[in-house]
Amino acid sequence: VYGVSAALSEPAAVRRLFELKGRAATKAMAVLVGAPEQAYELGVFGPLANRIIERFWPGPLTVVVKRRSSLEIDLGGDSATVGIRCPDSSLVAAIVAEVGPIVTTSANPSGAATIATPHDIAAAFPQHLALVLDGGTLDGAASTVVDLTGPGVDILREGPIPTSELLRS
Repeated sequence: VYGVSAALSEPAAVRRLFELKGRAATKAMAVLVGAPEQAYELGVFGPLANRIIERFWPGPLTVVVKRRSSLEIDLGGDSATVGIRCPDSSLVAAIVAEVGPIVTTSANPSGAATIATPHDIAAAFPQHLALVLDGGTLDGAASTVVDLTGPGVDILREGPIPTSELLRS
């Protein structure tokens, strides 16, 4: 899935993501990291969360954990949690190595169908993006999203990682 992103260190750019997508402030955006160590700076990971990320990161899994008080930027949603993903992407790893964690959301207007090509991204957001990286045509498989703020695994969105695999963690 293509995404639109902004450096976590740039609050004005993150606000522009909400405007660009027409996204309600009640809907949170995820943060992409290059390694678990970066995730630990953003959220609180208990034993269950650590087991899950050790098993499934890097990969198509977003974990929702309690947010560290030092993470003050508005990511939408509530201010108590943060969704974090460590994708299996050398491109994302290189970007994060340069600019630090990035805030991301799917590259489509809020509520619209997933966009699979760079051409369609440019058409959906004419004159509003600083850069479009062409990764060719991508499939529409969004990441699995799990809430790990409670005692167990709460599946928020089914994705490429089967629920049965997550529940065995």
